[in-house]
Amino acid sequence: MTDRAAFATADPAEIRSRLAAIGEAPYRAEQAQQWFWQRLVPSFGQMRTLPVPARRQLEKVYAFTTVTPHVKRVADNGKTVKYLLRLADGRTIETVVMQYDATARSRARTTICVSSQVGCPIGCTFCATGRSGFDRNLSEAEIVDQFLTASRDLAEGQRALTNVVFMGMGEPLNNYAAVVRAIRRWAAPDTLNFSPRRVTISTIGLVPFIERLSTEGLPVNLAISLHAPDDELRSSMIPVNRKYPIAAIVGAARAHAERTGRRISYEYVLLRGVNDSVEQAKRLAVLVKHRLSHVNLIPMNPVEGSPLAPPSKQRAQAFQSVLQAAGISTTIRATRGLDIDAACGQLRARQVQTVLAPA
Repeated sequence: MTDRAAFATADPAEIRSRLAAIGEAPYRAEQAQQWFWQRLVPSFGQMRTLPVPARRQLEKVYAFTTVTPHVKRVADNGKTVKYLLRLADGRTIETVVMQYDATARSRARTTICVSSQVGCPIGCTFCATGRSGFDRNLSEAEIVDQFLTASRDLAEGQRALTNVVFMGMGEPLNNYAAVVRAIRRWAAPDTLNFSPRRVTISTIGLVPFIERLSTEGLPVNLAISLHAPDDELRSSMIPVNRKYPIAAIVGAARAHAERTGRRISYEYVLLRGVNDSVEQAKRLAVLVKHRLSHVNLIPMNPVEGSPLAPPSKQRAQAFQSVLQAAGISTTIRATRGLDIDAACGQLRARQVQTVLAPA
């Protein structure tokens, strides 16, 4: 485990000071940051306009990255890439990059799904990450470096990352400070200048943090992981619902939408025979209807060892039709990367099983 500070979150004045200590001019620090953020070089050694002593000083003082690719899997003809990233303490997290072609209703985009925690403390019954338990929060640098690692790995000629979704491992609002700092870091003019409007934070519904987020001045998109139209069912699926019931969550989400002008997406994992009936769709429609609401239906990705399963295509479409008839914008998310364990937590869980399996 390294004790060097992360370069991604280093203060520019500190970088200048570190280089000045070996006689380098202040502008060398700006050069180093340009190589790091804009040119996306893979190491300090590749910062070719910096003198060799300056590069060596940076290598001595700073960790170039806090995450290292451990496993990489590719699916969907190269359009889905999943990374298992190793942290300095040996723990692992998941990051997924998904490329989408342009359609009649949307532009082509390349989305990165980032993690905010090692594991997750929420314990949703249908989630592979929740089944593996919780270790710790990620640092700001570990969140930022997921974006940078994927950006460097995109082959020449491939589209750059256009969107970020906090839908990987962990509950982002449980690691509120680091997540907000990472978004601000990406958005800074001297780093990536990546607009917060292209960032979506997915939360299970931690009401105080939803309310706090709306005061940050960050025009991020909010996605609520709802998954049920009533408290009894949702509490059986998501234990934290007993603390923050649906009415409080939807109220906070609507207030956020009104304050920021950003659309709220309600994420709804469809589970066969659990929450996928037409009657449940009708109740959901009443619950979420709002001028800035959208529902994203997600057929469950099967989790090894779980009795839960996705509904048929026809049943999912019937559920969608009820919502659309009520005037609610609704999509069914296309399943990606099933053959590479692309659903949240699956690749990490499989790697842990491999390590722990008897010889």
